[in-house]
Amino acid sequence: MDATVAQTPAPHKHRAALGKGIESLLGPRQTVAAAAPSTGKPLEIALDKIERNPHQTRTAFDEAKLAELAQSIAATGVVQPVVVRELPGGRYQLIMGERRWRASQSAGKATIPAIIRLVSDEQALEMTIVENLQRADLNPMEQARAFDRLSREFKLTQEQMAVRTGKDRASVGNFLRLLKLPASIQNLVESGHLSFGHGRALLALESPERMVGAATKIMSLAMSVRQTETYVQGLINPELKPKAKQEAAKAKALDPNVHEAQDRIQRRLGLKVHIEDKSGKGRVIIEYTGIDDFDAILTALGED
Repeated sequence: MDATVAQTPAPHKHRAALGKGIESLLGPRQTVAAAAPSTGKPLEIALDKIERNPHQTRTAFDEAKLAELAQSIAATGVVQPVVVRELPGGRYQLIMGERRWRASQSAGKATIPAIIRLVSDEQALEMTIVENLQRADLNPMEQARAFDRLSREFKLTQEQMAVRTGKDRASVGNFLRLLKLPASIQNLVESGHLSFGHGRALLALESPERMVGAATKIMSLAMSVRQTETYVQGLINPELKPKAKQEAAKAKALDPNVHEAQDRIQRRLGLKVHIEDKSGKGRVIIEYTGIDDFDAILTALGED
């Protein structure tokens, strides 16, 4: 990998499911926009009268996907209206739908269908954050910062945030913990050089310096999350270091396709399997602990 490491009211008893809409998720709060009136039917509003939401949680937009959406909008129009609120001077501010707004501009559209909501600054902010958290394509750090804002600015508990976004309470806590990573590692998670699982495993080291050093090693060896967890445990518990070194060695040598094949064989046999591969040549080692295991191997090979 080519990257450098350098740092309220009570919740509902039943969690709302994804896809039920922002209104159902925001119902418990008295100040939320779900209870605010709207103009009802979508209106065509000039794109140049709509301003970007300064509280937008999303910081990165996939340009290729935006281009695809722009092509679709140019051909068939905007299927789902954006949501805006009125500003002084006959202007509007986006609450939901920035991708559609951006893509419509790229498609050369003059107007966009929009529903006007009569909401306060606080209501608009909460709606924007929760709507983004309901999406599946936010990167882990964007999600972590969004949960942090809901916690700080709206004093929501982890359980309440889970209810509003349809996520597990434990997941909310895990995302928030990512903010304890050094900034340089947060940047690597945000850019996709390290995954959510890598970041969570590194948190066990506690010391920022140890985290940064371990992240450098993990990236240089292209370790999987599982190998990272073993490696980190080896750093914490020296008695586990031999196993950690073995995992690091495997991470360096094993091609992702070979690793997938190894896992597939292990699942099929229910036995420990190791593939040693070098430029397409090598051997498959199957470990067994008794005659029953050996018979299972023969059966899998079609032998009686």
